[in-house]
Amino acid sequence: MQTFIEKEISNTSRGQEAERILRSCVHCGFCTATCPTYQLLGDELDGPRGRIYLIKSTLEGQTTSGKTLTHLDRCLTCRACETTCPSGVEYGKLLDIGRHYVEQKVPRVWHQRLYRFVILKTFPYQKRFKFLLRLGQLCRVVLPGDLKKTVPEYVKENKSRVTTEHARKVILFTGCVQPVLAPNINQSTIKLLDYLGVSVIQLESEQCCGALSHHLSAEEQARQFMRNNIDLYWPLVEQGVEAIVITASGCGVHLKDYGYLLREETEYAAKAKTISGLAKDLSEYISEFDLDKVSKPNCANIAFQNPCTLQHGQQLNGLTEKILTKLGFELLEIENAHLCCGSAGVYSLLQKEISKKLQTEKIKNLEKKKPELILTANIGCLQHLQQVSSVPIKHWVEEVAALIN
Repeated sequence: MQTFIEKEISNTSRGQEAERILRSCVHCGFCTATCPTYQLLGDELDGPRGRIYLIKSTLEGQTTSGKTLTHLDRCLTCRACETTCPSGVEYGKLLDIGRHYVEQKVPRVWHQRLYRFVILKTFPYQKRFKFLLRLGQLCRVVLPGDLKKTVPEYVKENKSRVTTEHARKVILFTGCVQPVLAPNINQSTIKLLDYLGVSVIQLESEQCCGALSHHLSAEEQARQFMRNNIDLYWPLVEQGVEAIVITASGCGVHLKDYGYLLREETEYAAKAKTISGLAKDLSEYISEFDLDKVSKPNCANIAFQNPCTLQHGQQLNGLTEKILTKLGFELLEIENAHLCCGSAGVYSLLQKEISKKLQTEKIKNLEKKKPELILTANIGCLQHLQQVSSVPIKHWVEEVAALIN
């Protein structure tokens, strides 16, 4: 793709990166075939190719309006287009750059700014989020139907298991909302890793991975979260901790990008690259272990919802399914498994209409063959689908840990 990016932008590292990515695009349109919003809305500008043109126009100094902002906002950042693209266009990186410049040129209306401000000041902070969630749970019984569905029921944390000290050690990335919404995901992970002979280190002062802030163009907040976590992890890295294990695939894809996102910060670039190398999805980490001694499951038909951040963002499609199948779970084939469920971080709060349509379509495909249980690998997908599912939904590690005596 030929580009004529404005000099004041092209002379920056961000502009040069955008130009590199734009030039790799050959306009083939294969990406539209797997884009959820294009499939749903049928508008070229709501597909990757159309959004690439809008970003290119902005960088070349052409008039940028609220229309551009709207079409970029509608993108789920699911990155299914990257999996499909034969040219290897790094659309996710380009989208972040495009959103940065469009946000500067097109001011948002006040209520959008206020809503995003509230999200940025609550969701990434575990104590604040926990307070608001508990308040919602106390009032849940009197909430109207649609709002009631968005507030999950209280889940009691099970900490009864006593673990053993092992030579092998990992950091468990706990996340900001997961310990509040579904605390037993982390507890199940500790149980499984203990069984496999690995000690888990949890850090109370750990902060949000930064993904939410990053995707809402709150760049400095995102960077500060990343720097704080690197500073927190680094002494343990120097002591030889072998991995940073993540059970929320949305957080995982962002932690793996620390090296890229902080590549220009002299103090943090090398450390961030190391942290990215240590970041492992739980399925990725345990794939080297022998799981043959784990008891066989009683549950037969399972539907596995593969999050976009796992199959497209981390390119780990099929790995969790392989582990579950090896353990004895019978996995059903899911139609359009590559398409997003509509959760996408806080997308379900910002683009409710589109998100709900994707949610409806996803749950229909998951329930089509009448599974006994739906498993997933991301807290956002779990909570989003749980709102409309007639079948229980769990994180896959909870079901695996339940097989361990």
